Amino acid sequence: MTLSIKNNTNIVIRKLQYRDLEAIATLVSNYSKSSPDNSIVGFTQFLQKLQRWYGLSCFVKLLRNAVGYDFCIYLAQNLDLICGLIQVSPFNISRTTWRVEWVLVDPILAQGDPNLLTNKKDIGSLLLRHCFETIWEARTWILEVDINDKNILALYRQNGFQPLAQMTYWLLSEEKLQELATVESELPNILPVSNADASLLYQLDTVSMPPLLRQVFDRHIQDFKTNFFSGLINQFKYWLENIEVKSGYIFEPQRKAAIGYFKLQCSKDGSSTHQAELTVHPAYTWLYPKILTQMAQIIQRYPNASLKLASADYQPEREEYLEKLGATRSQHTLLMSRSVWHKLRESKPLDALQLSGMLKGLQPVRTPIPTRISWLQYMSDNQDRSSKNNDTKISQSPSNFNHKSNDVNSSGKLSDSSNDPE
Repeated sequence: MTLSIKNNTNIVIRKLQYRDLEAIATLVSNYSKSSPDNSIVGFTQFLQKLQRWYGLSCFVKLLRNAVGYDFCIYLAQNLDLICGLIQVSPFNISRTTWRVEWVLVDPILAQGDPNLLTNKKDIGSLLLRHCFETIWEARTWILEVDINDKNILALYRQNGFQPLAQMTYWLLSEEKLQELATVESELPNILPVSNADASLLYQLDTVSMPPLLRQVFDRHIQDFKTNFFSGLINQFKYWLENIEVKSGYIFEPQRKAAIGYFKLQCSKDGSSTHQAELTVHPAYTWLYPKILTQMAQIIQRYPNASLKLASADYQPEREEYLEKLGATRSQHTLLMSRSVWHKLRESKPLDALQLSGMLKGLQPVRTPIPTRISWLQYMSDNQDRSSKNNDTKISQSPSNFNHKSNDVNSSGKLSDSSNDPE
């Protein structure tokens, strides 16, 4: 299907440029009118900030390339018309998993121009396939889609995405947060997060999700560390959005492990909701009330606003507690993934396949410890080797050691060289 589309239309897929911002604003406006969606509000805010800080964002993009992070926006253009866009970004530091942030297609252009495609799925498929073919380092693609958006859900299923988990987003009202703040949390061993705790947070993240998600996310210890440049970029981003971040983790001294982690993005002016990331060890679900109480006490230092947090279908204890607490469901999404296997091409170097990263797990962790059998084999091999060396020396030694040595004459009899006449 993709080949026929490319042959029958003049659609070109290219990267975003500054002159495209006005056309993108029109595309977003048309899309929001035809299919109202709460997620488009976030992209509208992102577009407004991009228009205001485009030059600075290009400089930030160069820095993000240096620290291993980047975001890409591709446009679908038919002659002089922008008819669709897609935004993707790497999900982990090894860049083996990428995330599809947005896929937007202008419904007016797709239906009004007879020379253009009449099906929005075709333009969306072109944008997705372009990313699959262009970004070679990506072995897995993930995305989140609202379960009520049937059109975009059908587009992703048509391009090979399969469901991983169901996500539910909850809102805690200001009144509920104030009630929680009055309760004593009694949460012991709360420690601030630093790069030295990356291994503890990695272990907590690994044990808190099913094996399939763990394989798809493909996170490593480096994903939980922040270097100098990425820290500056994050601080600049939070400054633009007027957000302050508070985080911490709960340490279990007996097991020497992290059993809980939270990260709060607090709105300084109250113009947006506070957002929280929460990770709890499956064996310590009793921490949910205590951690939420601690977060509610932190939020009281900022203007009144509701708190937004997520839960997955493999976290029934969290959903049960939030329902009991009186939180309201704001959005229900589906987490989907797709694997990509690229064929070897002569024009692409083997370095693009990241073979070193794929074979890293096959290398020995430490030097093998010799056993009794290996020592016996080693001694027998040395004995065989020494005997072969002796045979070689004997075969290569000269036949006459000195002029008085015994010799065999041509007749086959021993002759004593000392009895020969001079």
